[in-house]
Amino acid sequence: MKVVVAGAGIGGLTAALALHQAGIEAEVFEQASEVRELGVGINMQPHAIRELAGLGLLPALDRIGIRCRRMVYLTRRGQIVWDEPRGIEAGYDMPQFSIHRGKVQGVLHQAVVERLGPDRVHTGRRLVAFEERSAGVVAHFDRGSDGGRVEVEGDVLVGADGIHSALRASFYPNESPPAWNGYMMWRGAVDWPVFGDGRTVVIAGGNDAKLVIYPIHHDPDAPDVRLTNWVVMARLGDGSHPPPHREDWHRRGRLDEALSFVGNTFHLEFVDPAQLINATGPFFEFPCCDRDPLPRWSFGQATLLGDAAHPMYPTGGNGASQAILDARSLADHLSSGVPARDALAAYDAERRPLTEAIVLSNRRGGPERVIDLVEARAPDGFEHLDAVVSYGEREAIVRGYAMLTGYAEVPDVPGAGEG
Repeated sequence: MKVVVAGAGIGGLTAALALHQAGIEAEVFEQASEVRELGVGINMQPHAIRELAGLGLLPALDRIGIRCRRMVYLTRRGQIVWDEPRGIEAGYDMPQFSIHRGKVQGVLHQAVVERLGPDRVHTGRRLVAFEERSAGVVAHFDRGSDGGRVEVEGDVLVGADGIHSALRASFYPNESPPAWNGYMMWRGAVDWPVFGDGRTVVIAGGNDAKLVIYPIHHDPDAPDVRLTNWVVMARLGDGSHPPPHREDWHRRGRLDEALSFVGNTFHLEFVDPAQLINATGPFFEFPCCDRDPLPRWSFGQATLLGDAAHPMYPTGGNGASQAILDARSLADHLSSGVPARDALAAYDAERRPLTEAIVLSNRRGGPERVIDLVEARAPDGFEHLDAVVSYGEREAIVRGYAMLTGYAEVPDVPGAGEG
C-alpha cells in the first residue's frame, strides 16, 4: 500500500511516520516552498504525547519544550478559579508539553526525512484535484514554480492540508468559508524572567477578553529566563461578517491593537502584560475560525485529517493533539488488513464523532468557560469562590472537557481546583 499525504504540518508528518512504522509507504506533498517552523506556542496533551513517544520522539520534545506541571485559571483581577497539576504530576503516564508549534513540526519533518528518506517529502506542491482509478487514486499537484502539474499515484489520498483544504473543497464544493466567531488573537513569544515554577500555564479572563501566558523553552545556560508564549484574545465583532484577514501564521500583529485590550483589563501579580507585549519583537495576528463539523470525511480511497477535517477554536489546547490522534487511528486502520475503503470508513467512524464533540465544545468556551461562569456571577470579584461557583460546577466544566477530548484517564488529584 502507498499513501499520498497532502500537507506537511503536524498532522500530515505524524501520519507519515505512523504509516511508515506500520509498514505502509507514505509520500508527503507540501504546498509551501519549504517546510518552515511557523507559529508560536501550543500545548500538547498527554494522549497525543503518548503517540509521539511511541514514534520515539519524546527525547526530541524534551529538548525543545517544557513539561507543563500546572494549569491555573484566573479572573481578570487575578483571583484563582481553578488550579490543578498537569501531565506526569497529575498522574498521567505521559507529560503535557508547552512547546513551540514550529519546533514540533521541525522535529517531525526531520524524523520523516531520516526514516522515510529525503525523497519522500516534496515542497512547492499544491493539491488541486484527484481522481479514483481502478488501481487506486491519482492526485494532481500544481508545481507552482513553473506552472506545471504533477500526477502522483497511490492507494490512498490523505488531505492534511489545513483549514483551507483543497481535498475538503473537492468533497464539499458548496461549503461556506471558515466561520469567524468575532474574536481576534495576537500571539507572540519573548525571553522573559521565569514566573512561578517555570512550568505553569496561566489563563486569565473570560472569553470576551483573555490573556494566556506560559513558558515554551528553557535554555540551561539561562536558568532565570524562559521563552515565554503569550496570547491576547478579544472580541472584535459578533461573527456575522467574515474576518478582516485570511487566517495564516504570517500576518504581523499591530502593537497598539494588542495593547488596547490589556491596559486596564488584567491585574496580575506575576506579570505586567503590557511590558511583556512591548518587549516582544514581531508577533502575529490570527482570527479565531473554525468550520461546521462534516457528516463524512472519507470518500472511497480518500480522507481528511487534522485541521482539514475538524478545524477548531484554539481553546483547551487540542488542535495539534487531535491531529496526532487522527494520524495514529488512520495508520492503525490502514494496517488492519481490511480493504483501504473499509479502513478509511472505519477511521471516519472512529474519529469524526469524537472531534465533532470537541469542535462544538470549543465554541462554548471549552474548559475556559469556567472563568466566564465565575466572572458572570461575581464581576467585581469574590471573597469565597465556592459561594459563587461550587467546586462541583467547576469540576464538571474542566474535567468534563478533559474526558471529552480523549485523555486515557482523568485522575482524581487531591487539591485540584482549589484556590
